[in-house]
Amino acid sequence: MAADGGLDVAAVESFLDRHPELVERWLKRRNSLPKAPAGGPSEERRVGGGWGGAGGPGAGGLQRRASQKELRKSFARSKAIHVNLTYDEHVHARAQEPLSSVRRRALLRKASSLPPTTAHILSALLESRVSLPQYPPPALDYKRYLKEHNERQFFLELVKDISNDLDLTSLSYKILIFVCLMVDADRGSLFLVEGAAAGKKSLVSKFFDVHAGTPLLPCGSTENSSEVQVPWGKGIIGYVAEHGETVNIPDAYQDRRFNDEIDKLTGYKTKSLLCMPIRNSDGEIIGVAQAINKTPGGAPFSDDDEKVMQMYLPFCGIAISNAQLFAASRKEYDRSRALLEVVNDLFEEQTDLEKIVKKIMHRAQTLLKCERCSVLLLEDIESPVVKFTKSFELLSPKCSADTENSFKEGVEKSPSYSDWLINNSIAELVASTGLPVNISDAYQDPRFDAEADQIFGFHIRSVLCVPIWNSSHQIIGVAQVLNRLDGKPFDDADQRLFEAFVIFCGLGINNTIMYDQVKKSWAKQSVALDVLSYHATCSKAEVDKFKAANIPLVSELGIDDIHFDDFSLDVDAMITAALRMFMELGMVQKFKIDYETLCRWLLTVRKNYRMVLYHNWRHAFNVCQLMFAMLTTAGFQEILTEIEILALIVGCLCHDLDHRGTNNAFQAKSGSALAQLYGTSATLEHHHFNHAVMILQSEGHNIFANLSSKDYSDLMQLLKQSILATDLTLYFERRTEFFELVGKGGYDWNVKNHREIFRSMLMTACDLGAVTKPWEISRQAAELVTSEFFEQGDRERSELKLIPSAIFDRNRKDELPRLQLEWIDSICMPLYECLVKLNVKLKPMLDSVAKNRGKWEELHHQRLPSQAASSSSFPSTFTMSLKDIN
Repeated sequence: MAADGGLDVAAVESFLDRHPELVERWLKRRNSLPKAPAGGPSEERRVGGGWGGAGGPGAGGLQRRASQKELRKSFARSKAIHVNLTYDEHVHARAQEPLSSVRRRALLRKASSLPPTTAHILSALLESRVSLPQYPPPALDYKRYLKEHNERQFFLELVKDISNDLDLTSLSYKILIFVCLMVDADRGSLFLVEGAAAGKKSLVSKFFDVHAGTPLLPCGSTENSSEVQVPWGKGIIGYVAEHGETVNIPDAYQDRRFNDEIDKLTGYKTKSLLCMPIRNSDGEIIGVAQAINKTPGGAPFSDDDEKVMQMYLPFCGIAISNAQLFAASRKEYDRSRALLEVVNDLFEEQTDLEKIVKKIMHRAQTLLKCERCSVLLLEDIESPVVKFTKSFELLSPKCSADTENSFKEGVEKSPSYSDWLINNSIAELVASTGLPVNISDAYQDPRFDAEADQIFGFHIRSVLCVPIWNSSHQIIGVAQVLNRLDGKPFDDADQRLFEAFVIFCGLGINNTIMYDQVKKSWAKQSVALDVLSYHATCSKAEVDKFKAANIPLVSELGIDDIHFDDFSLDVDAMITAALRMFMELGMVQKFKIDYETLCRWLLTVRKNYRMVLYHNWRHAFNVCQLMFAMLTTAGFQEILTEIEILALIVGCLCHDLDHRGTNNAFQAKSGSALAQLYGTSATLEHHHFNHAVMILQSEGHNIFANLSSKDYSDLMQLLKQSILATDLTLYFERRTEFFELVGKGGYDWNVKNHREIFRSMLMTACDLGAVTKPWEISRQAAELVTSEFFEQGDRERSELKLIPSAIFDRNRKDELPRLQLEWIDSICMPLYECLVKLNVKLKPMLDSVAKNRGKWEELHHQRLPSQAASSSSFPSTFTMSLKDIN
């Protein structure tokens, strides 16, 4: 059937269905005209006006046509605007884009979906299929017009408007504006009940100063404004929430329940006030709406105002409940998404412990919205004593700059923040009990260390700390978060989420540790194969030769002389001299060392030193000889126990086993298998000790076989300490304490730590002992070690493409005298001066050091005659390059 103009209605509707954008444009143009708004008087005349409209066929037909038009309008809107989308500035702007732009974006989406990689599949899984349904609200002018001319339609519009909004923030904002509009209030506020599940109810609002003339959509500044919190039962709002009664007050300041704090905060004067509870479908109070100062002039609110609000607020309660349910479901979706992203992170990164923990902490911090997040790992998961060895900490970028600055100042003035994390008593409690700790007010909890909090300048309000478990259900560490960004304590939902995060954290840490163990196993195998390919044990003929040999006396060998000539004995004579030292010190008799085993062990140790220029078997023997001379001439045998002496002698002979002629710094720079196996701290020293243990465990080489289990355990610990003490980094860490103890005369040989430091200093003194020998011997040793350094420098230049430092640079060999002076002044001289203070019998060593320094100074003057007058003293600059030397 054709219309009056000759157009077919079905064809028109079909055309409109195919081109919804035309309808949308027409509707927008229509709404922007300066005449009465859509649905105004002209439309009311067409539909009959009033509350119901006249009957009759003509009116009915018009009503039906209006309904069809409304259907087309709704359909066009649903086609033109993305279905089921909440109001969002970006989405709203996107709806205004030209169709060509929309098509381009669709093509890009299609292109990005191919091929279906893991990342695309995960992205598709994580994409939400649920969005907030909301339609653009009619203008406030239209609502005011309806209020004056059609109250029923006005009320229906207000209910419809809030029923379409599932965003709690914008919904609360709308409710306030509509309440103000309904009862002619100047201002309004809306408070929602929070904490009901935890039994700590309070009333919270982000909007407490909204007036009827504000825009219908909240602006960004309003959304980000601070919340106002009212305790349960306090003030008029708290009273209404607690008792569920309507309060209508003509003069608020005459009511004792009124709290004027908000007036002081906003600078607004409250006169009349209408406050009413909002209930959900079950009749529970979920909020309080408040209208303030009826216009004009703050007149009292009437009974009609109360009735209108009572009619409207039940609809508000339903809308708020729906919005809260939707917010909870979206929150759970976000949490599930975060957990899926963590799983993805676990599969992406399994090689670096720090990286994977940082990723997980970042995810947890983002979702929990906290200021700090930290993970602490246990040193030994089998030990009953809780001790943390690693700590990871992440600071939220949303923390204020002032807090961060004060935190940094606190760190500079006190022990490091990581030390505080490791010594955290709450973390220790969680690690020992395996139970989570959730503290809402840290300063009220006796387990919290408020002193540390004040030192670092970072104020801790709330703490959530949970244990980290591995696949064997063992606690491997703890994770903790501090201070929610919104100032509230962590709730049960936060704790459940964090515990879920920690499960993945445990999996990631376990996988990374396993990967690290595989890497270390490979490195260990590589080192072992390298060692076995180069070294071998001694032959039976060699053992028999020395077993039957006549061992010269100490006086014949001269090994009790501090100024012993390091180059006087050949390789076989050094073996016999070493045998004599063991016998002279009574080690063979005391510890029942099998003589054949001792010969075999010494020969194998000699064979396991490489043919490098300096750190070879001769150097090991010379270090041992000087230790023997110091023990026998200075009377240290009376101070040290027999087990300590045995550990020192064996440590000297083994302290550079399998030395490759390169130092620790070179191992780290080159990323050698040794560095991967032992790390970058005392790399070679750990290797020397492990190599010594390997020789002792070889068949027929265990010279400690007849020791008791306790003596054996103690001896191996002392042996490890002795070898590691030759690391110059450790020497610099401990020498200050040694110097202070000797300087104050407070050395106590009964204190275990004092004895350990003394043994470490003896090992260093013997390792550097070439500087205490007569000039010719000392100079020859210095030239050998310098030549070895030059070979390392050549390798750095050729293999690593690095410029070596001065002491390793062959092109700067003329600087040797200056470098030797720095070496003596910064490392050697202070140590021997302190040892002489401790035992004056060692003064010949110090005298030799002083004489050798004079010789090096003369050489320096000869090479730099122009600086002879100003070179009487040299600054201790060597420590600056200690990392390269060691």
